[in-house]
Amino acid sequence: MPRKTQAIPVNHFGDESGAGISIERLSFEDLPDLGDWQQPERHERHSFFLLEKGSVTIEIDFERYHIKSPGAIYMHPDQVHRIIGFENVTVTAWAITNESLRSEYLQLLEDISPAAPVVLNPETFGLLYEATSLCIKITERKRDAVYQSLLKDHVNVLVGLIMATYIAQTKTTDKLTRSELVTKAFREKLARHFTRHKRPSDYAEKLHLSAAYLNECVKSVTGQPVSYHIQQRIILEAKRLLYHSNQSLKEIAAGLGYDDYPYFSRLFIKVAGIAPLTFRHKNRD
Repeated sequence: MPRKTQAIPVNHFGDESGAGISIERLSFEDLPDLGDWQQPERHERHSFFLLEKGSVTIEIDFERYHIKSPGAIYMHPDQVHRIIGFENVTVTAWAITNESLRSEYLQLLEDISPAAPVVLNPETFGLLYEATSLCIKITERKRDAVYQSLLKDHVNVLVGLIMATYIAQTKTTDKLTRSELVTKAFREKLARHFTRHKRPSDYAEKLHLSAAYLNECVKSVTGQPVSYHIQQRIILEAKRLLYHSNQSLKEIAAGLGYDDYPYFSRLFIKVAGIAPLTFRHKNRD
């Protein structure tokens, strides 16, 4: 069973480039005892993985994925994950901070998150392999006068290629309807403010809309009202903390903006269909 900590560990990537970027190609044989690899963690950056060979089993926010090469994985800094197992793996992993990402890419990553791993066709895999190989070669040229700019530019291209792959496979359209634009804007606000703002009217005010119109747009696009999405986001974070840390329910509730933790417990039961401590014990057994 994974080791529990007071808070979910954050993996701080090495940054020899000084550009808020790390990239490396790694190879592993089958390792039955993964040790620290199995511990749940978050990354402090946007992280990407190109699975070039072998297979990996990974858990991301309580969803288990078995990925065979060639494939790609994107993980948002909010997401908690742990490696379950892998076999004969070669993978290129890279990570980049918000500050080093092109602003439009940062917004697109927020739009596609959370994203499931994707299977790559041979043409797309070949392109991504060449792009990652070039980025790795650039990391070997640290003495170049424009090294940081070169690395930043090329890794952003690599991120763009991954996003294009995700967008193509999820059939995202370039032109969104008014309701889709409103829903997109709501999701962006929710990701930033869910620990502070709990009412649909809070988000309507931020978007300069009426609560009724916001709800109409979100429900027409997702099939669920604004309140549903607010509650789901809060409870997802509570599940992460219940499973991956040993914080008390009172501490978790307070961290999510609820001073009345009995009320928070009732909300958890309503949304998850199970009591929070029962969820913790069931998933740790």
